[in-house]
Amino acid sequence: MGTYYTEGPILSAENLGVKYGDKEIIKNINFQELDVLRPGRVQGQIIAFVGRSGRGKSTLFRCMAGLQQPNEGRVLIPDLKQEPVAGKGYPLKEVQEGDVGFVDQKYTLFRHKTIEQALHFAMRKEPLSDEEKEAKINQYLIDWGLEEVRNQYPNELSGGQRQRTAILEQVLHSALYIIMDEPFSGLDVGNVQSVQNAFQLISQTHELNTIIFSTHDIDMAVNLADSIYVIGYPTLEDGNLEPIGTIVKHYDLKAEGLAWKDQMSQDHYDLVEGIKAVMMGS
Repeated sequence: MGTYYTEGPILSAENLGVKYGDKEIIKNINFQELDVLRPGRVQGQIIAFVGRSGRGKSTLFRCMAGLQQPNEGRVLIPDLKQEPVAGKGYPLKEVQEGDVGFVDQKYTLFRHKTIEQALHFAMRKEPLSDEEKEAKINQYLIDWGLEEVRNQYPNELSGGQRQRTAILEQVLHSALYIIMDEPFSGLDVGNVQSVQNAFQLISQTHELNTIIFSTHDIDMAVNLADSIYVIGYPTLEDGNLEPIGTIVKHYDLKAEGLAWKDQMSQDHYDLVEGIKAVMMGS
């Protein structure tokens, strides 16, 4: 197991619930993720949410991104404007729209801006000089394999290039937190690998960088994430399922010694089957 320790919370949900009219979509969502520190390296967090379709993952993501106000409870992230407390991290605040980057499955981009122009627009509120912004963008374009298409428009890009651009826009705009809804859906093998590489780049850039993603590919979740939550319908006392989404299982891959591995082992594949069984039963 890789050596690590944790400090203060970097993301938490407290009794989160959402209704559309009289219909409850999610309820009693409770979790807390801590800042993970590994000696001698920068280590962000990668958190996966999995579950069958219609269980409320997208609604939960909108709440976590500050795009939807829950009917009950709240989502908390660090307040970076305050001073951190030694060993406990930053004080927490309720998430607001703009605090968390959100990349949907459509990879929405500015049609009339080149990649470089879009990235400059994403950094418009950063307190950096024009030269500093240019240097940062240039390095990201190189690291993310987009340097050669920097002057192209979205309609001239491949699907993988559009996706990486959409992710990078959010990284530069929202800094530490980014949510991706089904980032691997519909991609070919090469583009899947590009997004996997992007995950690692984000995670290794800042200690608090946190990627939250959903996927129906459980192998991918186990391969990439260090924490996995299953969203499903809980089982009632009579054995039936209550049709309201909530967290039915959490897997801490760090504690199980399965996080940050270069290759999948039999233990990983056993975990995949266990997660699938939980999903199918919820």
